[in-house]
Amino acid sequence: MARPSVERIKSRLESAFAAAQVSVRDDSARHAGHEGASGGAGHFQVRIESQAFAGRSRLQRHRMVYQALADMMPAEIHALNIEAISPDDDKLSRTS
Repeated sequence: MARPSVERIKSRLESAFAAAQVSVRDDSARHAGHEGASGGAGHFQVRIESQAFAGRSRLQRHRMVYQALADMMPAEIHALNIEAISPDDDKLSRTS
């Protein structure tokens, strides 16, 4: 069963980014003993595909994700590995 934080992250991102495809993986076990994780906050991998990211830089996309999850940091989220893509990204890479 997924940790409550996984479901909260997924729900929060789906609410913040309409029609987004979101997957969240808890990688906390891989970071056991890590100083930042000692307080119970987790390490998570997030993959989100949303039209909201179209035309935005990687940095802008990551800032948007961090903003949507701001109140969960650092109490529930210690670290995020973010893959934020636009549906157009795949089309662009095929034409290059």
